[in-house]
Amino acid sequence: MRSVTLSEWPAGARRTGADPDDDGVTSANVSPTGHQDGAVSNPIRIDDPDDPRLADFRDLTRADRRPDRPGGRGLVIAEGTVVVRRLLAAPYPLRALLGLARRYDELAADLAGTDAPFYVVDADLMAGVIGFHLNRGVLATADRIAPPPADELIRNARSVAVLEGVGDHENLGSIFRNAAGLGVGAVLLADGCADPLYRRSVRVSMGTVLHVPFAPVPWLDDGIDLLRRNDFRIVALSPTGEFRLTDAPLDGRVAVLVGSEGHGLTEAAMAAADVRVRIPMHRGIDSLNVATAAAIAFAALPD
Repeated sequence: MRSVTLSEWPAGARRTGADPDDDGVTSANVSPTGHQDGAVSNPIRIDDPDDPRLADFRDLTRADRRPDRPGGRGLVIAEGTVVVRRLLAAPYPLRALLGLARRYDELAADLAGTDAPFYVVDADLMAGVIGFHLNRGVLATADRIAPPPADELIRNARSVAVLEGVGDHENLGSIFRNAAGLGVGAVLLADGCADPLYRRSVRVSMGTVLHVPFAPVPWLDDGIDLLRRNDFRIVALSPTGEFRLTDAPLDGRVAVLVGSEGHGLTEAAMAAADVRVRIPMHRGIDSLNVATAAAIAFAALPD
């Protein structure tokens, strides 16, 4: 008999075992939160947009109710199969998934070993719950974990990025993606940075923020002292830097300081750096987007 994938089931279908007419979900094997017995994620068909089990995913566009706000429930939310896979491989405790049947089929192998429920809905019901149509077709939620102390985080890192005042979630997510792809060992978040686990940051980073180690750092004096005690050369990235990036001494352990989108690094951070570097610009352009500039600097670091 040919196997039947979830996306081939009729909209109201249920499954028991190999029978596509029953999903095996009974009051005996589902907890009040929707978790089922056993270490495997099972699909749970939901047809009611007011089902309380969908609370993690509700009203994602409402600023006062967003479940990913650190001042609220502080959940981690992943969108799309690529980002969800990265969440599944990350240390954040998985809570639940919500998506279309075909997304369950795509993720079924990745879900082995987890008992978090996968709530299967149609596209219209999903849009009604989260507040917008999600073309990626799947969301996952997880609980946050406490970051390690900054000194522990950088102990074995050859390079780190120190972000000061990067308040835009998309720029922050892009910097994390660049750090992951270009081999930066950790990210330290100084004053004024946005939340890296906000849904938009997670999405723009393509889930890499869930794998690049990060932590807040006391700024400025304590953070600079921490870097110096760990033998980091502190390199400030600024349009006014005295060294061209290609000519700067970047050997040994390097901490790249990156400032806010508008004003760049503070004068105090610039003064505390060992080296101030610039990316040469042309045609009257004074600087690049902060994430782009950070990527160029990361790429210049020695392997």
